[in-house]
Amino acid sequence: QVQLVESGGGLVQAGDSLRLSCAASERAFSTYAMGWFRQAPGKEREFVAAIDFSGANKYYADSVKGRFTISRDNAKNTLYLQMNSVKPEDTGVYYCAAQRRRYPEFSYEYDYWGQGTQVTVSS
Repeated sequence: QVQLVESGGGLVQAGDSLRLSCAASERAFSTYAMGWFRQAPGKEREFVAAIDFSGANKYYADSVKGRFTISRDNAKNTLYLQMNSVKPEDTGVYYCAAQRRRYPEFSYEYDYWGQGTQVTVSS
């Protein structure tokens, strides 16, 4: 069972930058596709970004494309989300998640989830 722990959330102003991290407990991390999701108050959880096991292929929601960058460091068992030019609508709890496959499959559920980190963007 992979344990995922997010960090880096906080309160920022619109236009600022923020980097989220997700530390995984196992070396198997390097064989998993990973994703970031977020959930705003009163809304359903939504997809933000995904990355394949090697980091070569990345996928983004239209709402964050060009502003957010997903990356990973398999030597450190860590996933990142660089958030630039943040907007108030980016506010929410951000979760990292792992799929037990090398390439993200959007029709499949993720197998492991972190506890989330709060991001609040003020206008």
